[in-house]
Amino acid sequence: GYSTMIRSESVSLPHGITLDCRVSGDAGRPVMLYLHGFPEAAFAWDALLLHFSQSAHGGYLCVAPNLRGYEKSSQPVDVSAYRAKFLVQDIEALIQIESGSAPLKALVAHDWGGGVAWNLANQRPGLMNKLVIINSPHPGTFLRDLKNSPAQIAASDYMNYFCEPQAASELSANHFEVLFGFLEKGVKPTWLSPEIKAQYAAAWSCGLQGGLNYYCASPLKPSKPGESTLEKLELPDSMLQIKVPTLLLWGLKDVALLPSLTEGLSQYIPQLKYVPIENGSHWVVHEHPELIQREMLAFL
Repeated sequence: GYSTMIRSESVSLPHGITLDCRVSGDAGRPVMLYLHGFPEAAFAWDALLLHFSQSAHGGYLCVAPNLRGYEKSSQPVDVSAYRAKFLVQDIEALIQIESGSAPLKALVAHDWGGGVAWNLANQRPGLMNKLVIINSPHPGTFLRDLKNSPAQIAASDYMNYFCEPQAASELSANHFEVLFGFLEKGVKPTWLSPEIKAQYAAAWSCGLQGGLNYYCASPLKPSKPGESTLEKLELPDSMLQIKVPTLLLWGLKDVALLPSLTEGLSQYIPQLKYVPIENGSHWVVHEHPELIQREMLAFL
């Protein structure tokens, strides 16, 4: 038998960070780890946690942490605490706690969670058998398009807005009106029921600044007028190689992350399976859960 329940687990990492996780499935089973992005939280994965913890679909132990800065996980105040190396350190430690010496069955990630996952897969490929990325740009193609694609530069403009000191209060105003607006871009969110809206509002009420700090700490965002920080940024090829078999799922109606980001990836990811999703937006996990489940199961 299997449990169809999702339980909450607070996991203390050796370096003093605590990650609040949503967990489904039996301890001791192969682990699937799910990393959310902004402005979401661990609950966004619930349907997949329940699906893949069932014995019919592999009976995995499915773990979705709230990343540092989110919900009841640790929320360091200092922006530099959100640099990639610390985010990667969190997930590396979590894998060792949840999976022991065995590699993950799969690391599954969306948006900023994908930013962490690309880094981790590059640095520590032995920690996972497979990588599943959903609408999250590989740093090589993201840097390329932020330098050379006017369309992507315009689409990423919000990243600089998220770094402004008033962003958190403006996004929170009027019961998070602006933030809910982000969920409505691209494809009408018929999935956004009153219950799910309440889950978002509850997560956001724990504070937005932690999530916004990911943008503040990252060099990968459009240059501001008169600045050329990004133009000078070069990423060595060794930082971009992904040796893990990778499934890339991409909603083509994502207004923030354009489909051109999926082009030219074979030079970085020799074992890549790319599945474009015609009528999916950035929120494709919510829009097409059955399709996502089917593609992931086939890939696993």
